[in-house]
Amino acid sequence: MKALFKLRSLSLIAFAMFISSIAMAQDAAKSVPSPLDSASGKVASANIKIRYSSPSVKGRKIFGEKEPWGKVYRAGANDATTFTTDKDIMVEGQPLPAGTYAFFVIPMQSGPWTVIFNKTAKQWGAFNYDQSKDQLRVTVQPKKIGLQERMVYRITADGFSMDWENTSVPVTVK
Repeated sequence: MKALFKLRSLSLIAFAMFISSIAMAQDAAKSVPSPLDSASGKVASANIKIRYSSPSVKGRKIFGEKEPWGKVYRAGANDATTFTTDKDIMVEGQPLPAGTYAFFVIPMQSGPWTVIFNKTAKQWGAFNYDQSKDQLRVTVQPKKIGLQERMVYRITADGFSMDWENTSVPVTVK
């Protein structure tokens, strides 16, 4: 009888620990400062997927301060943002072969921004960015928008955009 009681007690304790670990994991997932996100869709006949970590503004000045003008930016948080297309496409009138690329931007205080598709898709941020591995660089004209607290990528019939803070970076794809 005592053995059965001990077995039940141990089982209840193990179950309680299991439930509390699930609750703690859920709380941790909610508190991630830059959660993983993705956008996917079809542009022309290509399936496009963008995977990124989505940072928040949190009252900061982003472009020009947190992310300096004229410097390569990973276009997200943590790992470099990745851009995947299952077919060859034209980006701003330039060819981009099917594949997965790291996606970077170079923000500029005025004028067009540079958009970069780099062949080294898996990399942490832009710390080891190597320009010689760029597959494609194009320039795009950013647009002013209302406050976008959390970075988001949007895919449309005409291409995609990276929207964050008060800036949208639209990229035409055909």
